[in-house]
Amino acid sequence: MPERTFRRWQAKARTDRPPKGPWPQPARGAVRDVVVRHAQAHPAWGHRKVWAMTRHDGHQVSQATVLRLLRDEGLLLEANYQRERRKLAERRKAAFAKEPTGPNQVWQLDFSEYETTTGGIWRIASCRDYWGKYEFDAHVSPTANMHDAVAAVELALAEAERLIGHPLIDDCEVDEATGELLPVLTIVTDNGGPFRSFTFEAFIAAHPEIRHVRTRVRAPGQNGSRERGFGTMKYEWLFREEIDDGLQLIEQINAYRHDYNHVRPHEAIAWNRPADVYLGLADPTIPNFEIEETLPTT
Repeated sequence: MPERTFRRWQAKARTDRPPKGPWPQPARGAVRDVVVRHAQAHPAWGHRKVWAMTRHDGHQVSQATVLRLLRDEGLLLEANYQRERRKLAERRKAAFAKEPTGPNQVWQLDFSEYETTTGGIWRIASCRDYWGKYEFDAHVSPTANMHDAVAAVELALAEAERLIGHPLIDDCEVDEATGELLPVLTIVTDNGGPFRSFTFEAFIAAHPEIRHVRTRVRAPGQNGSRERGFGTMKYEWLFREEIDDGLQLIEQINAYRHDYNHVRPHEAIAWNRPADVYLGLADPTIPNFEIEETLPTT
């Protein structure tokens, strides 16, 4: 619209004389029913595909007309539609289709190895909260069996319940049809032997607040947050130190966890700290420093 026209309309609006219109739309009116029918039949289509189908039906119409018509009818896809579909596909690949909306809804669990300078190989097992990226207390052992997996979950449950101030089972809802408690926490693991054992599954069955989901075979990306966390632990902390034995390894892991959870900003949660997001002190989509900048000065 020319600026002179806009200014004229603006002046009329200020003097309670709105501009003329709306004007007749013969091009849109002629194909409205056809365009709406195609858009409703294929809600994932953009305006160009709907335009092509309209042309195939024998109607002479432009892409711009179809675009405006879909906007008028509220049938136009959002600009971030494809990005949201990709995010949903990633969540399904990650073995949980429902997007977490808070802490203690999805944890990822796995083992990682570390060799000390004296030659001992230690296995680190720990849970990681997917939503807040919070690293729970790690279980360090020379073995990586079902008992170690159970111990790692027990450590995480104890820490989580201490942080939130009540047992997770208190957050469970009751299924009206069966009267059973509905799990609030999904623990995602790979298909390793410890996670397929009877001992681990019996432990899960004894905790109605937990359900266990295993990823697809040979699909480590489905447990990607946990794998990425181990990589950060090693390359940012453990590989930079001379660690002689298991006791020193535990000390370094605890020091790393404090730095990671309480000091280090995390890009995936808008540069907030995992502990702040996990405890509800920060929004994982809004940087804290931006919030502080918008606060009024006194």
